[in-house]
Amino acid sequence: MEYRAALAADAPAVAGLFAANHHDALSEEERSRQGFVQGALDEDALRAMAEAGGLLVADDGGEIAGMLGLVRAESVPGPPPPVLALLRAQDSLLWHGRPLGAVRWLLYGPVVVAAAYRGRGIARGLFTTALKAATGRAEVMVAFIELTNRASWTVHVDGLGMTPLGEFDLDGRAYGVVGAACPAA
Repeated sequence: MEYRAALAADAPAVAGLFAANHHDALSEEERSRQGFVQGALDEDALRAMAEAGGLLVADDGGEIAGMLGLVRAESVPGPPPPVLALLRAQDSLLWHGRPLGAVRWLLYGPVVVAAAYRGRGIARGLFTTALKAATGRAEVMVAFIELTNRASWTVHVDGLGMTPLGEFDLDGRAYGVVGAACPAA
């Protein structure tokens, strides 16, 4: 498995992976069992993320096994409501006793692993690659997870050791915010 920065040419495959794991494409049972992604990341948006260096992939001999976004939240074009809510909440979220707004941070996510590759360490490989990519660029990688997405919470907090920073609500939906320390340069 090769973990690398995505190329613009990866956008169609990544868009297909994202769409197949979108909240609206899955049954309630599937969402509960495997987790889900939200938002409107189409092929053009994913191509732009790749071209800007904000998208990582797990590449199994040309087949995209997983993807992970890693960007400055302020750079997200037309930020979706949860990103805006996270930005508004950053002064009430604490990283090592300091408001998140007072530290350099990168937005981690969305993360998707193809069904055929789950349980094989792909999420951990993407996480490790993201930490390397964030080295010297930020103090912490920050993700928001809808609290109904227990599968994602389990992977990121229980499995990868990300630290809960707090919560925010948006339109009656609760989100947990988690972070992972980035290596110093």
